[in-house]
Amino acid sequence: MTKFRKILLTGIHGQVGNALHPRLQQLGQVIALDRKQLDLTDINAIRQAVRDIKPDLIINPAAYTAVDKAESEPALAHAINGIAPGIFAEEAARLGALLVHYSTDYVFDGNKSSPYLETDVPHPVSVYGASKLAGEQAIQASNAHHLILRTSWVYSTHGKNFLLTILRLAAQQDTLRIVADQFGAPTSSNTIADTTIAILQQWDPQHNGIYHLVNSGETNWHGFAREIILQYVQLQKQRHWQALKVQPEHVIGITTAEYPTPAHRPTNSRMLNKKIEQLTGLELPHWQTALVDTLKQL
Repeated sequence: MTKFRKILLTGIHGQVGNALHPRLQQLGQVIALDRKQLDLTDINAIRQAVRDIKPDLIINPAAYTAVDKAESEPALAHAINGIAPGIFAEEAARLGALLVHYSTDYVFDGNKSSPYLETDVPHPVSVYGASKLAGEQAIQASNAHHLILRTSWVYSTHGKNFLLTILRLAAQQDTLRIVADQFGAPTSSNTIADTTIAILQQWDPQHNGIYHLVNSGETNWHGFAREIILQYVQLQKQRHWQALKVQPEHVIGITTAEYPTPAHRPTNSRMLNKKIEQLTGLELPHWQTALVDTLKQL
Protein backbone atom coordinates (compact mmCIF):
# COMPACT_ATOMS: atom_id res chain seq x y z
CA MET A 1 0.00 0.00 0.00
CA THR A 2 1.24 3.47 -0.89
CA LYS A 3 1.64 5.66 2.20
CA PHE A 4 1.86 9.43 2.23
CA ARG A 5 3.73 11.43 4.83
CA LYS A 6 1.32 14.34 4.96
CA ILE A 7 -2.05 14.82 3.25
CA LEU A 8 -3.74 18.20 2.72
CA LEU A 9 -7.52 17.84 2.34
CA THR A 10 -9.75 20.79 1.41
CA GLY A 11 -13.52 21.05 1.72
CA ILE A 12 -13.71 18.98 4.90
CA HIS A 13 -17.38 19.89 5.44
CA GLY A 14 -18.46 19.17 1.87
CA GLN A 15 -20.02 15.91 0.75
CA VAL A 16 -16.87 14.37 -0.73
CA GLY A 17 -14.45 15.87 1.77
CA ASN A 18 -16.52 14.58 4.67
CA ALA A 19 -16.55 11.06 3.21
CA LEU A 20 -12.83 11.13 2.45
CA HIS A 21 -11.61 12.39 5.82
CA PRO A 22 -11.98 9.21 7.92
CA ARG A 23 -10.84 6.97 5.06
CA LEU A 24 -7.63 8.93 4.45
CA GLN A 25 -6.33 8.26 7.96
CA GLN A 26 -5.00 4.88 6.82
CA LEU A 27 -2.78 6.54 4.20
CA GLY A 28 -1.00 9.14 6.31
CA GLN A 29 -1.31 12.22 8.51
CA VAL A 30 -4.29 14.28 7.35
CA ILE A 31 -4.49 18.06 7.66
CA ALA A 32 -8.09 18.96 6.78
CA LEU A 33 -9.13 22.54 6.09
CA ASP A 34 -12.54 24.14 5.66
CA ARG A 35 -13.46 27.36 3.86
CA LYS A 36 -12.89 29.44 7.01
CA GLN A 37 -9.36 28.10 7.36
CA LEU A 38 -8.50 28.37 3.67
CA ASP A 39 -10.09 30.96 1.39
CA LEU A 40 -9.91 29.49 -2.11
CA THR A 41 -10.38 32.93 -3.66
CA ASP A 42 -7.08 34.05 -2.09
CA ILE A 43 -4.17 32.86 -4.23
CA ASN A 44 -1.56 33.89 -1.69
CA ALA A 45 -3.40 32.07 1.10
CA ILE A 46 -3.44 28.87 -0.96
CA ARG A 47 0.27 29.11 -1.70
CA GLN A 48 1.10 29.85 1.94
CA ALA A 49 -1.01 26.98 3.26
CA VAL A 50 0.65 24.46 0.96
CA ARG A 51 4.13 25.79 1.74
CA ASP A 52 3.46 25.69 5.49
CA ILE A 53 2.05 22.16 5.47
CA LYS A 54 4.41 20.73 2.81
CA PRO A 55 2.13 17.81 1.87
CA ASP A 56 3.08 15.05 -0.52
CA LEU A 57 -0.61 14.56 -1.35
CA ILE A 58 -3.15 17.34 -1.93
CA ILE A 59 -6.81 16.37 -2.29
CA ASN A 60 -9.14 19.13 -3.44
CA PRO A 61 -12.86 18.30 -3.35
CA ALA A 62 -13.69 21.90 -2.38
CA ALA A 63 -15.66 23.68 -5.08
CA TYR A 64 -18.24 26.29 -5.94
CA THR A 65 -21.20 24.02 -6.70
CA ALA A 66 -24.20 26.39 -6.98
CA VAL A 67 -24.82 25.68 -10.67
CA ASP A 68 -27.59 28.23 -11.18
CA LYS A 69 -26.12 30.92 -8.94
CA ALA A 70 -22.85 30.71 -10.88
CA GLU A 71 -24.62 32.34 -13.83
CA SER A 72 -24.76 35.57 -11.81
CA GLU A 73 -21.44 35.02 -9.97
CA PRO A 74 -19.07 33.95 -12.76
CA ALA A 75 -15.99 35.58 -11.23
CA LEU A 76 -16.45 33.81 -7.90
CA ALA A 77 -17.13 30.45 -9.56
CA HIS A 78 -14.05 30.85 -11.76
CA ALA A 79 -11.84 31.86 -8.83
CA ILE A 80 -12.73 28.77 -6.80
CA ASN A 81 -13.19 26.21 -9.58
CA GLY A 82 -10.83 27.53 -12.23
CA ILE A 83 -7.96 29.44 -10.65
CA ALA A 84 -7.52 27.74 -7.25
CA PRO A 85 -6.92 24.24 -8.69
CA GLY A 86 -4.16 25.66 -10.87
CA ILE A 87 -2.46 27.20 -7.83
CA PHE A 88 -2.66 23.87 -6.00
CA ALA A 89 -1.13 22.23 -9.08
CA GLU A 90 1.74 24.73 -9.26
CA GLU A 91 2.53 24.18 -5.59
CA ALA A 92 2.21 20.40 -5.96
CA ALA A 93 4.67 20.48 -8.84
CA ARG A 94 7.12 22.52 -6.76
CA LEU A 95 6.92 19.96 -3.94
CA GLY A 96 6.77 16.88 -6.15
CA ALA A 97 3.37 16.13 -4.58
CA LEU A 98 0.34 14.41 -6.08
CA LEU A 99 -2.82 16.49 -6.63
CA VAL A 100 -6.22 14.79 -6.64
CA HIS A 101 -8.97 17.07 -7.95
CA TYR A 102 -12.67 16.48 -8.58
CA SER A 103 -14.49 17.68 -11.66
CA THR A 104 -17.90 17.21 -13.21
CA ASP A 105 -20.08 15.85 -16.00
CA TYR A 106 -21.03 19.47 -16.68
CA VAL A 107 -17.81 19.99 -18.67
CA PHE A 108 -19.76 18.33 -21.52
CA ASP A 109 -22.65 19.79 -23.52
CA GLY A 110 -24.72 16.60 -23.43
CA ASN A 111 -25.14 16.33 -27.20
CA LYS A 112 -23.42 12.95 -27.49
CA SER A 113 -25.83 10.02 -27.86
CA SER A 114 -23.67 7.56 -25.89
CA PRO A 115 -21.80 7.81 -22.56
CA TYR A 116 -18.85 10.19 -22.51
CA LEU A 117 -15.27 8.90 -22.47
CA GLU A 118 -12.28 10.62 -20.89
CA THR A 119 -11.00 11.30 -24.42
CA ASP A 120 -14.12 13.21 -25.53
CA VAL A 121 -13.61 16.94 -26.04
CA PRO A 122 -15.35 19.01 -23.33
CA HIS A 123 -17.79 21.74 -24.31
CA PRO A 124 -19.53 23.23 -21.26
CA VAL A 125 -22.85 25.04 -21.63
CA SER A 126 -22.93 26.78 -18.24
CA VAL A 127 -20.72 29.10 -16.20
CA TYR A 128 -20.29 26.33 -13.64
CA GLY A 129 -19.19 23.83 -16.28
CA ALA A 130 -16.80 26.33 -17.84
CA SER A 131 -15.26 27.12 -14.45
CA LYS A 132 -14.68 23.43 -13.73
CA LEU A 133 -13.12 22.90 -17.16
CA ALA A 134 -10.78 25.83 -16.52
CA GLY A 135 -9.62 24.07 -13.36
CA GLU A 136 -8.95 20.86 -15.27
CA GLN A 137 -6.96 22.72 -17.90
CA ALA A 138 -4.91 24.61 -15.33
CA ILE A 139 -3.94 21.34 -13.65
CA GLN A 140 -3.08 19.69 -16.96
CA ALA A 141 -0.91 22.67 -17.91
CA SER A 142 1.18 22.25 -14.76
CA ASN A 143 3.94 19.73 -14.29
CA ALA A 144 2.23 18.26 -11.25
CA HIS A 145 1.40 14.60 -10.80
CA HIS A 146 -2.38 14.67 -10.87
CA LEU A 147 -5.63 12.75 -10.89
CA ILE A 148 -8.70 14.57 -12.18
CA LEU A 149 -11.78 12.59 -11.17
CA ARG A 150 -14.96 13.60 -12.97
CA THR A 151 -18.14 12.63 -11.19
CA SER A 152 -21.86 13.39 -11.46
CA TRP A 153 -25.07 13.94 -9.50
CA VAL A 154 -23.27 13.65 -6.16
CA TYR A 155 -25.32 12.97 -3.03
CA SER A 156 -24.74 11.94 0.59
CA THR A 157 -26.41 11.94 4.00
CA HIS A 158 -25.56 15.58 4.69
CA GLY A 159 -25.24 18.93 2.96
CA LYS A 160 -27.31 20.17 0.04
CA ASN A 161 -28.07 17.46 -2.50
CA PHE A 162 -30.87 15.91 -4.54
CA LEU A 163 -31.44 12.98 -2.18
CA LEU A 164 -32.08 15.14 0.87
CA THR A 165 -34.10 17.67 -1.12
CA ILE A 166 -36.42 14.95 -2.44
CA LEU A 167 -36.94 13.48 1.04
CA ARG A 168 -37.72 16.93 2.44
CA LEU A 169 -40.21 17.74 -0.32
CA ALA A 170 -41.75 14.26 -0.19
CA ALA A 171 -42.57 14.80 3.49
CA GLN A 172 -44.35 18.08 2.68
CA GLN A 173 -46.12 17.52 -0.64
CA ASP A 174 -48.52 14.98 -2.16
CA THR A 175 -47.00 15.14 -5.66
CA LEU A 176 -43.55 15.84 -7.06
CA ARG A 177 -42.82 16.97 -10.62
CA ILE A 178 -39.27 16.03 -11.60
CA VAL A 179 -37.31 16.47 -14.85
CA ALA A 180 -37.26 13.23 -16.85
CA ASP A 181 -35.20 14.15 -19.93
CA GLN A 182 -31.74 14.63 -18.38
CA PHE A 183 -29.81 11.37 -18.06
CA GLY A 184 -26.82 10.46 -15.90
CA ALA A 185 -25.56 8.41 -12.98
CA PRO A 186 -26.35 9.43 -9.40
CA THR A 187 -23.09 8.94 -7.50
CA SER A 188 -22.73 8.59 -3.74
CA SER A 189 -19.97 10.35 -1.85
CA ASN A 190 -19.11 6.95 -0.37
CA THR A 191 -18.40 5.53 -3.83
CA ILE A 192 -16.25 8.54 -4.66
CA ALA A 193 -14.28 8.27 -1.43
CA ASP A 194 -13.82 4.49 -1.58
CA THR A 195 -12.65 4.60 -5.19
CA THR A 196 -10.28 7.48 -4.49
CA ILE A 197 -8.67 5.47 -1.69
CA ALA A 198 -8.35 2.43 -3.97
CA ILE A 199 -6.45 4.53 -6.53
CA LEU A 200 -4.18 6.07 -3.91
CA GLN A 201 -3.35 2.68 -2.40
CA GLN A 202 -1.72 1.68 -5.69
CA TRP A 203 -0.63 5.10 -6.86
CA ASP A 204 1.99 5.29 -9.60
CA PRO A 205 2.95 8.41 -11.62
CA GLN A 206 1.99 6.61 -14.82
CA HIS A 207 -1.62 6.84 -13.60
CA ASN A 208 -1.67 10.64 -14.12
CA GLY A 209 -4.74 11.85 -15.99
CA ILE A 210 -8.51 12.16 -16.11
CA TYR A 211 -10.87 9.43 -14.91
CA HIS A 212 -14.65 9.21 -14.85
CA LEU A 213 -15.74 8.21 -11.35
CA VAL A 214 -19.47 7.50 -11.31
CA ASN A 215 -21.73 4.76 -10.04
CA SER A 216 -22.67 2.23 -12.69
CA GLY A 217 -25.96 2.27 -14.56
CA GLU A 218 -27.98 5.28 -15.59
CA THR A 219 -31.29 6.99 -14.95
CA ASN A 220 -32.89 10.43 -15.15
CA TRP A 221 -33.78 12.83 -12.34
CA HIS A 222 -37.35 11.53 -12.31
CA GLY A 223 -36.16 7.92 -12.06
CA PHE A 224 -33.73 8.88 -9.31
CA ALA A 225 -36.44 10.65 -7.31
CA ARG A 226 -38.86 7.77 -7.71
CA GLU A 227 -36.23 5.26 -6.57
CA ILE A 228 -35.37 7.41 -3.55
CA ILE A 229 -38.98 7.35 -2.41
CA LEU A 230 -39.48 3.68 -3.26
CA GLN A 231 -36.43 2.59 -1.26
CA TYR A 232 -37.18 4.99 1.59
CA VAL A 233 -40.68 3.53 1.94
CA GLN A 234 -39.23 0.01 2.11
CA LEU A 235 -36.72 1.00 4.79
CA GLN A 236 -39.20 3.19 6.66
CA LYS A 237 -41.26 0.15 7.59
CA GLN A 238 -38.22 -1.52 9.16
CA ARG A 239 -36.71 1.53 10.82
CA HIS A 240 -39.80 3.45 11.94
CA TRP A 241 -38.81 6.56 10.03
CA GLN A 242 -41.14 9.47 9.37
CA ALA A 243 -43.72 8.57 6.72
CA LEU A 244 -43.69 10.45 3.42
CA LYS A 245 -46.72 12.13 1.89
CA VAL A 246 -45.63 11.22 -1.64
CA GLN A 247 -45.89 7.69 -2.98
CA PRO A 248 -43.64 6.57 -5.87
CA GLU A 249 -46.53 6.64 -8.35
CA HIS A 250 -47.08 10.33 -7.55
CA VAL A 251 -43.64 11.35 -8.77
CA ILE A 252 -44.48 12.87 -12.15
CA GLY A 253 -41.97 13.20 -14.98
CA ILE A 254 -41.71 16.56 -16.74
CA THR A 255 -39.47 18.06 -19.43
CA THR A 256 -36.56 20.44 -18.92
CA ALA A 257 -38.62 23.07 -20.73
CA GLU A 258 -41.30 22.78 -18.04
CA TYR A 259 -38.73 23.51 -15.32
CA PRO A 260 -36.56 26.39 -16.59
CA THR A 261 -33.40 27.23 -14.65
CA PRO A 262 -30.80 30.02 -15.03
CA ALA A 263 -28.09 27.52 -16.02
CA HIS A 264 -28.41 25.23 -19.02
CA ARG A 265 -27.82 21.57 -18.14
CA PRO A 266 -26.67 18.75 -20.42
CA THR A 267 -29.38 16.27 -21.38
CA ASN A 268 -26.78 13.49 -21.49
CA SER A 269 -24.50 13.41 -18.44
CA ARG A 270 -23.66 9.72 -18.78
CA MET A 271 -19.95 8.95 -18.38
CA LEU A 272 -18.28 5.58 -18.88
CA ASN A 273 -16.36 4.43 -15.78
CA LYS A 274 -14.43 1.51 -17.34
CA LYS A 275 -11.05 3.27 -17.25
CA ILE A 276 -11.15 3.74 -13.49
CA GLU A 277 -12.48 0.20 -12.95
CA GLN A 278 -9.54 -1.19 -14.92
CA LEU A 279 -7.08 0.90 -12.90
CA THR A 280 -8.46 -0.07 -9.49
CA GLY A 281 -9.70 -3.57 -10.22
CA LEU A 282 -13.01 -2.50 -8.68
CA GLU A 283 -16.49 -2.93 -10.07
CA LEU A 284 -18.17 0.33 -9.12
CA PRO A 285 -21.57 -0.25 -7.46
CA HIS A 286 -24.78 0.25 -9.40
CA TRP A 287 -26.40 3.56 -8.53
CA GLN A 288 -29.42 1.81 -7.01
CA THR A 289 -27.19 -0.26 -4.71
CA ALA A 290 -25.25 2.83 -3.64
CA LEU A 291 -28.51 4.67 -2.98
CA VAL A 292 -29.81 1.97 -0.63
CA ASP A 293 -26.47 1.90 1.20
CA THR A 294 -26.64 5.67 1.68
CA LEU A 295 -30.26 5.63 2.83
CA LYS A 296 -29.34 3.08 5.50
CA GLN A 297 -26.90 5.65 6.91
CA LEU A 298 -29.58 8.28 7.49
